[in-house]
Amino acid sequence: MSREWVHVIAGNAFAISDGQGDVVDDPNTPVGLFSFDTRFLSRWVLSIGGEELNVLSRDDMTYFETRFFLVPGAASHYVDADVSVIRHRSINDSFNERITLLNHSARPAEFTVRMDMGNDFADLSDLAEVAQGRELRRRDVCVAADSARSQLVLRYERERFARETTVSSTASADVDERGMTFRIRIEPEGMWETDLHVTMNIRGEGGRDLRKDLEAHREHVRVGMREDLAAWMDRAPQLVAERDGLEEIYRGSLADLAALRYLPLAHETRVPVGGLPWAMGLCGRDSIITCLQTMAFTPELAPATLRLLALLQGGQLDDEHEEEPGKILAQLRYGESAAFADRPDVLYYGAADTTPLFVVLLDEYERWSGDADLVRELRHPARMALDWIDEYGDLTGDGYLRYQRRNERHGLVNQSWKNSPDAITDACGRQPALPRATCELQGYAYDAKRRGARLAREFWGDPGYADRLEREAAEMKDRFNRDFWLPEREYYALALDPYGEPTDALSSNIGHLLWSGIVTDDRAEAVAEHLLGPRLFSGWGVRTFAAGQRPYNPVGSHLGAVWPSDNALIAAGLRHYRFDAQAGRIAAGIFDMAQTLGGAVPELIAGYERSRTKYPVQLPAAGRPQSWSSGALLMLLGALLGLRPIGDNLLVNPALPAGFGRVELLDIPGRWGLADAYAGDRSATATGRRRLR
Repeated sequence: MSREWVHVIAGNAFAISDGQGDVVDDPNTPVGLFSFDTRFLSRWVLSIGGEELNVLSRDDMTYFETRFFLVPGAASHYVDADVSVIRHRSINDSFNERITLLNHSARPAEFTVRMDMGNDFADLSDLAEVAQGRELRRRDVCVAADSARSQLVLRYERERFARETTVSSTASADVDERGMTFRIRIEPEGMWETDLHVTMNIRGEGGRDLRKDLEAHREHVRVGMREDLAAWMDRAPQLVAERDGLEEIYRGSLADLAALRYLPLAHETRVPVGGLPWAMGLCGRDSIITCLQTMAFTPELAPATLRLLALLQGGQLDDEHEEEPGKILAQLRYGESAAFADRPDVLYYGAADTTPLFVVLLDEYERWSGDADLVRELRHPARMALDWIDEYGDLTGDGYLRYQRRNERHGLVNQSWKNSPDAITDACGRQPALPRATCELQGYAYDAKRRGARLAREFWGDPGYADRLEREAAEMKDRFNRDFWLPEREYYALALDPYGEPTDALSSNIGHLLWSGIVTDDRAEAVAEHLLGPRLFSGWGVRTFAAGQRPYNPVGSHLGAVWPSDNALIAAGLRHYRFDAQAGRIAAGIFDMAQTLGGAVPELIAGYERSRTKYPVQLPAAGRPQSWSSGALLMLLGALLGLRPIGDNLLVNPALPAGFGRVELLDIPGRWGLADAYAGDRSATATGRRRLR
């Protein structure tokens, strides 16, 4: 029987425990308290009189706060329990747990309360390898127990790298190297409580962490974080929907996106992280896609992301980190492995899609916001990105964007969004030689050139450069439709090998081609039919890899599973080519999945036929919440409403599936001020009302 995992999140600080609130090491899940890719607590177990606690209920108050209601002993004792326990947990850049014991008897009672504590200061990337069967590297941790101050300090140092966990109690405690013990007496119908406050010091030599102050933590959680969440929700458009559950799904997605914002070190504005548990840092692809998905809802994510990615843009040739001039990074890490180059995670550039997508995001943000100043500010990074496509992305000189590792020791073999080692294969399971040109990369590059041409002509004052980019984009579209199209199968190849031979697998990647606009009009219908055909469409969504091919695996991440983020781009692409009914089927399936599962939308689900399982099958490796999964629901909603900026106005062109009823999206932000969208299913009518504030 699988455990229930409970989490609280604040940016890239998060804690994962079991259903009772305890942290007991599990090799398959990164349980504990984490911040900036380091674990700060690996053991956190509460007991009363030597007995474990059992949960009665839990109140998940917000993404950063939860409460556990517990009793000691076995389940048979619940009815007659003389004592109950409340664990009130909250997190921001520190962690607090208020433990309350209630004596329900008419006599005074004495209890021994014990909190076992410990830490290994594991690197999050090391734990990812442990989940794959590798052994965790042991670290020498220094422990200082101070009963006089009711404080336990755990510290790990490796040269300049130092991390420290300090646990303080507001009630007196006997402190030893393994935790704290409280020997207490509670009067009849009385209560006892203590606050356990945990600071996570990520600094190097010396100083104390100034975030330690408990009252400051309480006030920030009680007022600051609640106000921040309320303001975030208030800035987003308001959804009014007849379909049951749609408003709850919408608000839940917004709350998840709020939780998954963090402030990188030495940066002033929050950006989206990838998601829980393995991607709680800046992931270039995830962040860009999330910003694109949420443009009509939370546009404030985009400028911060663009500026940070521009700041970290590649400026040299570095085989170790896959860095190249103009390249946009894949991920930024802060853990021990990154600090000592045990692996190249600190600034890793092994992604071929982030660079063209950076240009796509910059153009899309201006279309929605009218922020010409940002386009001018980022002119040089955008032009470097466009130059990278041809200078470093075209590895064989045939005009296609390709990838291949710059070294053979480490890094990703596949550097597209399907980045698992076996993701790029033909229908029989043969993997093409490197460097590989996957089809969706060509769509992204084509779109980046078209959008770059607009930016050059309208904002950079360089019509000659704009003409060149437009010419190159047109040539690329012609060449792509000649070389990637498989006429006997009527779909585009998944990839080309370095010799121009197509990889004939049918995959969801062809939907990204519709989103980028590289598909010719005469072939779009065939692509749409494949996407909604029985081999790719499961009923919940489009599979990453079509059934009937030898490598197909419904529980394989990129060989048959269903990703909400993938499906959102596909649905938007279908609407771009006016396949409204097909886009609606995909959106309806994903919304049904989200509503059936409840809670945060998972990164992926199994690709089993909906008619076979009746319930979405979750996969153990799938993270939730994930920024681009939560963002996918917003993108799907925007696609169904047909939201698109046209100059200083918002176009509303809805196509709602049956069963959605009437939908109103109010106060959509953009260069027009605020606008409203109204739609009903089975109706082609809609209105958009411009409003200024």
